[in-house]
Amino acid sequence: MSNVVVIAKITAVEGKRSELIEAMGPMMEHVKANEPDTLTYILNEDTGDENVIWMYEEYTSMEALAAHGSSEAMKEMGMALRPLGAGRPEITVLNPVSGKGL
Repeated sequence: MSNVVVIAKITAVEGKRSELIEAMGPMMEHVKANEPDTLTYILNEDTGDENVIWMYEEYTSMEALAAHGSSEAMKEMGMALRPLGAGRPEITVLNPVSGKGL
């Protein structure tokens, strides 16, 4: 089975993007320290919308993605982001098929 990629668009409440990024810090550290099957977990600022961030994530399998999504750290991050987010994240799950780095 091939790796699984997730692209997530998260929109902050107007003017709260920096706070949203800061609130994601514990999750970023959790992934580094505790998720060996999370290959890539990168937070990106949108250059065209000052309220949007994008996550680029790569997992070894759907099981690794499921473990990430059901972790206690994810639940805690969800609670921390709730007052800072302007709606639910837009999540796209992809199956990479070709390219540099695969």
